[in-house]
Amino acid sequence: MMILMAVLFGSLLLYRGLGALGVGPLAAWPAATRWALATLFLLTASAHFNRMKEDLVRMLPAWVPAPRLTIYLTGVCEILGAIGLLLPETRRWAGLAMILFLIAIFPANIKAARERLPIRGKPAPPLALRLPMQLLLIGLLWWTTQ
Repeated sequence: MMILMAVLFGSLLLYRGLGALGVGPLAAWPAATRWALATLFLLTASAHFNRMKEDLVRMLPAWVPAPRLTIYLTGVCEILGAIGLLLPETRRWAGLAMILFLIAIFPANIKAARERLPIRGKPAPPLALRLPMQLLLIGLLWWTTQ
């Protein structure tokens, strides 16, 4: 989880720095934040298609049908959402969709935390850390797209 926060805030500072150096589309904090969110979602989407996908499959509650297919589909949703955040025509809807996405996947995070499931060989982050991160992401998505 620390890697994800480092990617979010590191890319935000990079994009905002580029904006300060004259890259027009990144000249404002909301725009740079959208790019940072898109970067984060592209990174997390990659886990759905590499060795980490098995960790993600184990995180899914038993009531989720077709777990492996669900992981692939949610990875595609993250990619499409990341792209949608960057396009003015789709930004508003992509922001709402990604907020709903974060809410929809939270039961998997609850299961992983409660059962201390390994993610990349380490125990899943506790809910006391994961919930504030989810709320931060939801807040940033709302702020930058609505």
